[in-house]
This record gives sequence, structure tokens and C-alpha cells, in this order.
Amino acid sequence: MRVLFWYCDHFTWQPVLKTLPDAPPAESGKYDQAVVAFVHIEPHDIEPDSTAETKLVKNAKWLARKWKVRLIILHSFSHLGETKAAPEEALSLLGRARVRIAAAEYQCRQTPYGYFNDISISAPGHPLARVYKEF
Repeated sequence: MRVLFWYCDHFTWQPVLKTLPDAPPAESGKYDQAVVAFVHIEPHDIEPDSTAETKLVKNAKWLARKWKVRLIILHSFSHLGETKAAPEEALSLLGRARVRIAAAEYQCRQTPYGYFNDISISAPGHPLARVYKEF
């Protein structure tokens, strides 16, 4: 798994192009003060012995604590590596991560899966505003 975390003062998305035929209808979103995880899920991340999901959750919560925010947004971003997990497996992993983040008393949102989105980001120029992790 490869994740580019952003702390965003403002983060918005608008679905513009459906890329998976079975993707449900999607809505736009607009949020302030959030940690946004651009997540690239690789085939080995969905193996039973993988720790990627746990590391995604822990790192997202760590960065949210650093910024003193309670909102984490997961965004599937399959552009950080050459290989990627099957869409249904990646979606399942993201769903499990959302449940775990919410169980830790954070709000968790996810951008529409199976769509390309217009994205608007406003992020401060701070070293912890952009953090890259590879698990």
C-alpha cells in the first residue's frame, strides 16, 4: 500500500467520470479541516497476513491527532504504483478501514469509489501537511 496523506484546510470533490460500471450514483462533498488519505492498494495488501489496513488506520489517526482534527477522508488513488488490487477487494479494504476509524471515534468519509473526481485542495505549507507512507 502506498498512501499520500494531506492535511487540508479545505477539501472538495465532484464526481465527473464513472470508471466502474457497477458504481452507485455519487454525490459531491465539501469538508474543512481534514486528513485526506490518497490510498493506492496493491494486490499483496489484500492477502490475509497483510498489515497494510492496520497501518493505514494507525497512520491516519496519528496524523489527525497531530493536526487536532476528528475527520479523516479516504480517497482511492490508484496512481501511486504500477500494480493495483482488484476493485472489489480494494473497496472492501477501504470499507473495513472506515469502520475501524469510526470505531476510534473519528468521523470518516470516503470519496466516491469508481469515479474520477474534480478535486479542490487547500493545504498549508507545513511539513506534516503532506506525508507519504509505503507499507
